[in-house]
Amino acid sequence: MGKVTGFLEIDRQDRKYRPASDRIRNFKEFIVPLPEQAIRDQASRCMECGIPFCHDMKGLKGCPVNNQIPDWNDLVYRGEWEQASNDLHSTNNFPEFTGRICPAPCEASCTLNIVDSPVTIKSIECAIVDKAWDNGWIKPQVNPRKTNKRIGIVGSGPAGLAAAQQLSRAGHNVVVYEKNKKMGGLLRYGIPDFKMEKTHIDRRLEQISAEGAHFQGGVELGVDIEISDLIKEHDAVILACGSEKPRDLAIEGRNSDGIHFAMDFLPQQNRRVGDEDLKGTKEIIADGKHVVVIGGGDTGSDCIGTSIRQGALSVTQLEIMPAPPEREDKLLTWPNWPLKMRTSSSQEEGADREFSVLTTSFGIKNGRVSSLNCVRVNEKFERIENSEFVIRADLVLLAMGFVSPITERILKDTNISLDKSGNVLADDKSYKTSHEKLWVAGDMRRGQSLVVWAIREGRQVAKAVDLALMGHSNLSD
Repeated sequence: MGKVTGFLEIDRQDRKYRPASDRIRNFKEFIVPLPEQAIRDQASRCMECGIPFCHDMKGLKGCPVNNQIPDWNDLVYRGEWEQASNDLHSTNNFPEFTGRICPAPCEASCTLNIVDSPVTIKSIECAIVDKAWDNGWIKPQVNPRKTNKRIGIVGSGPAGLAAAQQLSRAGHNVVVYEKNKKMGGLLRYGIPDFKMEKTHIDRRLEQISAEGAHFQGGVELGVDIEISDLIKEHDAVILACGSEKPRDLAIEGRNSDGIHFAMDFLPQQNRRVGDEDLKGTKEIIADGKHVVVIGGGDTGSDCIGTSIRQGALSVTQLEIMPAPPEREDKLLTWPNWPLKMRTSSSQEEGADREFSVLTTSFGIKNGRVSSLNCVRVNEKFERIENSEFVIRADLVLLAMGFVSPITERILKDTNISLDKSGNVLADDKSYKTSHEKLWVAGDMRRGQSLVVWAIREGRQVAKAVDLALMGHSNLSD
C-alpha cells in the first residue's frame, strides 16, 4: 500500500493552523490544508501492514466506520482521487465532518504511531472529500425504485442524517424531524464554526434531500408531535435524539446568575453566526468577563475557543482528574486510544488549565457569581489538606459531559426499556428497542460518544430497519 519505502523516506507532515492572533478574530475555520503533492507524499507513508490496525477489525480499536484507510491512501498516492472518494464514501457518509472534528483514533492505532509518526489519515481523508466536492464528484444517488414504506427519523445529527441517507438510497420514504429550526443537531448547534463551518452540513442536506428525504425543522417530539402519532404514521421510527442531559454541579450558589451549562452557551454563538433570531433568549456572552470552564473535554475546549473569540478577559479550565502523562506507554496502550496530555487549538489560544481541582462552592455577590471556592484533590479525589484557593469568575460554564438522553417527554406511554445509565436499550445488531416499531441509534443508545460512532450507528440502524421492513437489504454497514 502506498510507496513501499515511503515511511522511511518521508517525514510526517500535517496541516497547520493560522496564527492564534489572526484566528481568534472570527469564527471561521483556521486549518491550512496541505498542497496536493504533500498529501500524496503523506499517503505514500502508509505501510503494507500485515494487520491494518487503523481498521476496526475483530474488536481492534481503529476506525469505527471501518474506513478502508490503506486502500484510499494507495489511491491518493497514485493520484486516483475520484476512486479514492468512492472508496471513502463506501463506508462513511460524511467524511468532511470526521475529517474536521474526529479525534482520529485511526492515527493512534497506526503502526507508525509506535514511533510517534503515524500516517496523517485525518488530513488525507479531509483532502479527498474536499477535492471531491470541488470537482463535482459527489452527486445525489437517487434510487428509481421506490418502496411504499414510510420511515420517520427523530433527530438530525450525524446518526439521524446517516440513517436518512442510507434509507433514502434504499428507496424508502424518509421524513426527518428536528426540534431546532435548522438541521444538523450537535453538528450545527454544538460544534463551533471555527472547527466546522455549517456550509458543510448545508450541502449534505441538499444532497440527501435530492435523494428523496424530507426534513421538518421546528418539530419537537413530545411538544409539537407525540411519539404515538409518529408510530401510527410510519412503518418504522428511528430515534436519534442524542444524549442531551448535562451533568450538573449541585453545590452552594449553583442557581445564581452567571452559571450556565455549556450547551446553553455554545448554541447561542452558533445561532449568531448562522443569523438566527435570538429574541426572547437570555444571552450569554463572555465579552469583558473572567470565564471559568469546569470540565476538561472537547466541550470544555469549545467553550474556551468561543469565550476567547467573544472577548473574555481570561479563561481558566478546571479538571477534577489528575494531569495525564505527557507521553503514553506504547507497550501498554498501542493500538488502543491512549490517555496522554493533549492540548487543543482552543487551549493553545490562551487558557489556563488546572488539574486535580474540585469546586466546593460558588462565591456570590448581588445574586451573581463572582468566584469559585476550590480545593486540590489526590488521585482518589480526596481533598488535600490546606490546599483551598479561590478563582475569580464572572461567567462559569459547566462542561462536565452528558449523563443520558432526555426521555421523559419523548417516550411517554411507550414503556420502552432503558439501560442502567438511562440510555434507550437496544443491541448493536438489530438496534431494535422493546417497541416493535421503534429503533434507536447514536448517543441515545450508546451514551455520549464521537461523531464517527454516530455515523456508524446511523448506517447500521438503516440496514437493520431496511432488513426488518423488506426481508432483505443491499445496504452496506
